[in-house]
Amino acid sequence: MSSIDRSQSVGGTRTYEVRTYGCQMNVHDSERLSGLLEDAGYVRAPESADGDADVVVFNTCAVRENADNKLYGNLGHLAPKKASRPGMQIAVGGCLAQKDRDTIVKRAPWVDVVFGTHNIGKLPVLLERARVQEEAQVEIAESLEAFPSTLPTRRESAYAAWVSISVGCNNTCTFCIVPALRGKEKDRRPGDILAEVEALVAEGVSEITLLGQNVNAYGSDIGDREAFSKLLRACGNIEGLERVRFTSPHPRDFTDDVIAAMAETPNAMPQLHMPLQSGSDPVLKAMRRSYRQDRYLGIIEKVRAAIPHAAITTDIIVGFPGETEEDFEQTLHVVREARFAQAFTFQYSKRPGTPAAEMDDQIPKAVVQERYERLVALQEEISWEENKKQVGRTLELMVAEGEGRKDGATHRLSGRAPDNRLVHFTKPDQEVRPGDVVTVEITYAAPHHLLAEGAALGVRRTRAGDAWEKRNAAEQAKPVGVMLGLPKIGVPEPQPAVASGCGCD
Repeated sequence: MSSIDRSQSVGGTRTYEVRTYGCQMNVHDSERLSGLLEDAGYVRAPESADGDADVVVFNTCAVRENADNKLYGNLGHLAPKKASRPGMQIAVGGCLAQKDRDTIVKRAPWVDVVFGTHNIGKLPVLLERARVQEEAQVEIAESLEAFPSTLPTRRESAYAAWVSISVGCNNTCTFCIVPALRGKEKDRRPGDILAEVEALVAEGVSEITLLGQNVNAYGSDIGDREAFSKLLRACGNIEGLERVRFTSPHPRDFTDDVIAAMAETPNAMPQLHMPLQSGSDPVLKAMRRSYRQDRYLGIIEKVRAAIPHAAITTDIIVGFPGETEEDFEQTLHVVREARFAQAFTFQYSKRPGTPAAEMDDQIPKAVVQERYERLVALQEEISWEENKKQVGRTLELMVAEGEGRKDGATHRLSGRAPDNRLVHFTKPDQEVRPGDVVTVEITYAAPHHLLAEGAALGVRRTRAGDAWEKRNAAEQAKPVGVMLGLPKIGVPEPQPAVASGCGCD
């Protein structure tokens, strides 16, 4: 096969690869980009293609200091491949594209298309225009052209799905550039959201995660302060929907009606990701976070009173400009009081274009590193202690795909408990598919997972498992590879490490 056609499928169909960086929004946007390309006749390149697809799309993130260096390094790696393969195209979208615009084609003139966060639906048209006109196409919309959920979507899971309820954010956190790139919050109508959920359930999906940059602020754009709690309760009335999650909320908007809806809606899972960022009131003020330590711990106390078995996770930034040792000790205090099941901890890094990047008193790297290590050690200890409390409990797990890296060697499978803890369990004698439900007893706890080493207490085959089986059979029947060029993240979980990486909520 020649260098020109070695990645193409039978019949000359053009192949594509999507590479995704950043938060859950980007992961879900990449599902839409894949759907758009497949709707336009492209097929997914094999995972082993490594840049040999006919179209390579970068869905970028702009919240890290070295985000641009990473992008241009990857683009540079593809330059010789593109030079040797006439007809190959490269597209760059996402937050960094929205921010840098014309800079991308100046630094990497071999890029064919640059598009922003507001016009991802234009990708196939821009690719075709670039091919016909033989010049780069840069198109950045300043505001949302159409709600992304109206676009075709190639979902990564047959049994669990993201459902966007809003885009954009009205907050002005000094460390975060996302609102400037994704715009002000725009809410979908409740009827549209529920119609999408019902359609997904009809296809076999049994778990959905409601997704928003500030998910529980939902309703501010449509004039209903209790819209989010109403939406949770409405999801509870959808027959066949077994699990409802949401990410990520903001403490400012976390009201008592939301806690009540979580506690009283049967399929709302006992799990909450509540970004803290810092436990210090002065630092929270400098971050423009509209809550203080007492408010935050008060929410945690109310959630635990209403949902005793809730697993609470968080995001924390260490080394924000001006953070003193006393400030950091306050963060450790909140961690001890809140007893998070898990914390996604980040060393502060400058986000170009944010107010915090220009602040005085930037903390030396060595100090940030030392504080970070202390925080991680404390949280590891607490995570392990909290997981040990699960030993002896009987839990229903939704079987997951691709979450147990050692499952083949250990003859185990993996699944998610209702509170989203990862559990590895002994493979039952009968067939179990991703999306099916297995009942187990927890026998061992580690800081980041649980084990159920005994025989399964029960196995329930589900419509979600049927959907996975049907999709898997269809994918195996295709003549071309089936894997997307995304980082491996498994099913849509509220808080995988890669998804929470921006610390922007």
